[in-house]
Amino acid sequence: MTSQIKTLAAWLALTFVAAALGAWASRGAPEFYQQLVKPDWAPPAGVFGPVWTLLYVLMGIAAWLVWKLRGWSTAPRTLGLYVVQLAANALWSWLFFGWHLGAAAFFEVLVLWLLVLATTVCFWRARPLAGALLLPYLAWVSFASALTYAVWQRNPQLLGT
Repeated sequence: MTSQIKTLAAWLALTFVAAALGAWASRGAPEFYQQLVKPDWAPPAGVFGPVWTLLYVLMGIAAWLVWKLRGWSTAPRTLGLYVVQLAANALWSWLFFGWHLGAAAFFEVLVLWLLVLATTVCFWRARPLAGALLLPYLAWVSFASALTYAVWQRNPQLLGT
């Protein structure tokens, strides 16, 4: 039991390292987000932190469930894909909030969406519960893709063309 708790903590820690890297890039996000012209359906800045925290917890648990079932040696592609999508997740924050590159952030979030979809499918095949835990993340990244595009298009002076 103790080893299970340790590995769950390790997967959560890995997931939150990606979150921390993205958060580091987003240090000035509240002020920057306030300056942006946003669509009416854009959530207030205060929504993002709680939503992402919940999503990262679900992601870490999902990865742990796959690891618990198969281990790293029998699921290297599946868990490797998870790690790659974590890196893509963190990169988006740098592109959008850190470097203000709207076009790059939009195209990168599309890549992230594909990676999340692929990870969800692989997790589902390994353990349906693990795949189901990623469905809110896939939905949020779908929403984030549309929001990234809409904000980029409305703010060429702040996010490039």
